[in-house]
Formats: sequence, C-alpha cells, structure tokens
Amino acid sequence: MSSIIYTALEWITRFAYLNLLWIVFTLAGGILFGFFPSTTAMFAVSREWLKGNIDKPVLQMFWNYYRTDFWKSNRLGLFVALIGLLIALDIFYIQSSTELVSWTYIPLFAFMLLNALFLFYLFPSFVHYDIKVRSVIKNAFLLMLINPINNMLILLTLAPLYFLMSFLPALLVIFGGSAYAFITMWFALHAFNKANKASGKVEDFSK
Repeated sequence: MSSIIYTALEWITRFAYLNLLWIVFTLAGGILFGFFPSTTAMFAVSREWLKGNIDKPVLQMFWNYYRTDFWKSNRLGLFVALIGLLIALDIFYIQSSTELVSWTYIPLFAFMLLNALFLFYLFPSFVHYDIKVRSVIKNAFLLMLINPINNMLILLTLAPLYFLMSFLPALLVIFGGSAYAFITMWFALHAFNKANKASGKVEDFSK
C-alpha cells in the first residue's frame, strides 16, 4: 500500500512540475512566441514518459524540445491561430447578424468539433514524427478521420476531467495542461501504432 501511495504521489508531482514548466516557459517566450514551443515540449515529455523514459531529468528534456523545435512549433502555431481566428470571426458574425437564424450555428459547431478532434492528434503528431509542418497537419487530419472510436474515447476520458477541474479550478492551474497532454498523447500513440500496422509500411519517421 505504501508503495502504491508513493508511486501515485510521484506521478502527481511529475504532472504538477510539467505543468509548471509549461506555464513558466510560455511566459518566458512572451506568451505569444512561448505558448506553442512550450506546448509541444510538454507533449514531447509526455511521450517520453509513455515510452518508459521516466528517469530522465524533466527540465532537461523540456528545455531540449523547447529550444530545438522553437521556430518549427511557432509555424505550426500560426496555422492553429488562423483556424482559431476564423472560428472567432464566424461566431462574431453570426451573433452580430440579425438576419441569421439559430440553425446557422450547426455548421459552425460541427466545424468546431472537427477542429477539436483534429487538435487531439496535431501536437502528438508534431512530437512523434520528424516531418515538416505541412505533413504534420496532413497526418493529424487523416488520423482524426480514420479513428472515430479513438476520438470518442478521448472525449469520454476528457469530459470527466473537464467537469472535475471546473468544480475545482485549482486543479486546472496545477494539472490542466499536463493531464490533457498525457491523455491525448496516450491515445494518439495507439492511433499511430494502429496506422503503422494497417499501412504495412517499413519507413519509420518517428523521432
């Protein structure tokens, strides 16, 4: 029992520390240029943990990924920001127009859902594959399309986490980013392995 408690506390500390690094390095990059490198580094560390590399220094891993992929992750971030801006403009237009009826929200909500599912695979694909940003986007989109069950499982796993953190906002600050990254990375790795087996390709572009 003491061993189980120790292991649980150890993982809680890991998640809290990783989340702290995510926040600190986002601020260190001036938020605008630090958010996406910090986010991809957080996903990369989660990937290392899921591969069994739990003894590596977390700060050293985080900094290496943050520094190495700084500009590449910001190019990816530009694409994500443009999609977010498009959604925001659509919401503003619909809300400000008196001629549009409520059913016009349906296509927008469908697009927002697809975008959320797409993001589940975008950052994991970025840290898993050593490919260009354009190929990362294409891979993430295809993985989203061919894994409907996986998508549903991610939503079912994240939903209770969302409600828990809504009830206890302090958990969002301490574990929000790292918990999300670890969960989606775990499901994404299964999707990657499934895709590799289905394609039968010998090439391995994983990092």
